[in-house]
Formats: sequence, structure tokens, C-alpha cells
Amino acid sequence: MTENAFETIASRNDVPLLFLCDHASNALPRGNLGLDAGLLATHIAYDIGAAAMTRALAQAYGAPAVLGAWSRLLIDLNRGADDPTLVMKLSDGSIIPGNVLGNARADAEEVARRIRVFHAPYHAAIAAALDRLGPNATVISMHSFTPAWKGRARPWEVGVLYDRDHRLSAPLMVRLKEAGFTVGDNDYYTGALKGDTLYQHGTLRGLPHVLIEIRQDLIATEESAQAFALRLKPILDAALRDMHSRA
Repeated sequence: MTENAFETIASRNDVPLLFLCDHASNALPRGNLGLDAGLLATHIAYDIGAAAMTRALAQAYGAPAVLGAWSRLLIDLNRGADDPTLVMKLSDGSIIPGNVLGNARADAEEVARRIRVFHAPYHAAIAAALDRLGPNATVISMHSFTPAWKGRARPWEVGVLYDRDHRLSAPLMVRLKEAGFTVGDNDYYTGALKGDTLYQHGTLRGLPHVLIEIRQDLIATEESAQAFALRLKPILDAALRDMHSRA
């Protein structure tokens, strides 16, 4: 189902998992914030392949999911409402222009409007889903990363990000390495960002949580994302078993 600010996938099984995808879409309001249309197909607008991965894993588990319906350039759903990078004016060298719809002229009133219309409903949907799942829920947030940033290649195939809770991230990194992946441990970003999605819905609720970043060239097409999801599911299964056995 697609709402104004988010897409939801309903649970088919009694599975205490919630999949999230903050940067699922490159959609923008009419005017495209003044951006060249070609930039909307790049990583600055959305996490390439992450939505397909999220849908594939939710389908495989019969688990619920919540996906953002608008580009991170409109508002970054993986930031707290008071984060100064909530509405970006520059991304990987590309200026988000200053036309009437653009970010360069987005004053406090416009930022507040975007929070009200896009950011708050998305996070309310996540909170409602977790309320339904109860205290045994696990939060799994799906992202992807560009193979190079500011001209520097990134060596990892998968990044595992987490905040204070290592219950799932630690066994997941072990299982990914056993499967032969090059794994970033809270690299290239950290998951310990106050106010972000993991903090709001994992840390503050005391729930196990992890953010999985996959290199975009590995999941750039629907077919490659589906194939990667098939590879990832047994690894995630094993990590979840490890987590529960240790508990």
C-alpha cells in the first residue's frame, strides 16, 4: 500500500521482524527541486537496489516492511527532525538548487512542512508496526552504498551498522564473513547517530536492530537484488538463530 509518505508491506506470517528502507525512492514533487533529471537516477537521490532488497526479504520472511516513498533529497528519513542534514543543500558535489522548490531556499517553515508531511508520518508508521509486533521485535533497516565516494573506492561488499545494541550485528558480521563477504564494521558510516532510524526505533525501544548496507553495483537491477536477497536470507537466518540462542 502506498501512502503519501511511505509504502507498507503487510505481514503474512507471525514473524517478529520489521524491515525498513529509509531511502527507497527517488521520487520528487513536481519541479524535481530544480535538479537535472539524470541526477535522480544516481545514489544522491536514493539507495539504489535497497527497495528491491527490502521487498524481497519481506516476501521471503512473510514479514512487514515500511519504505519511504520520496527521495532523500526532499527530506532524509534516516535523520532526526533536528538534524542539520535533514534537508541537504549539497550531496557528493552536486548542489541542490535554489529555485522556489529547491533546498537552498528551504527556510525553517519549509523544513517544518516537510517534517510534518513526509518525515513524521513515516516514523509514525514504523512506531505503529512495532507496537503491533510487540517487545520481541527485531528491526532490520536496508540501505545501499555507492562503490566510490568523493573519488575514493570503498572496499566493502556489505556494511553492518548498529548503535549500542550488538545482539544482531555481531553474529551477522561473523556469518557474512564466513560466507566470504568483505564486511564493514560500522563503516563507512556509523549506526550510532542520535536521532536516526535505528536510534528512534531500536535503541529507544530496547529492541535488537541492525542496518545492512550493500554495495550498489551488487544489487543495481531487480534481478541482481533478488539474487542477493536469496544469498542473504540464510545468512540472516543463521545470525538471528545465534542472537536468540545467546539470549
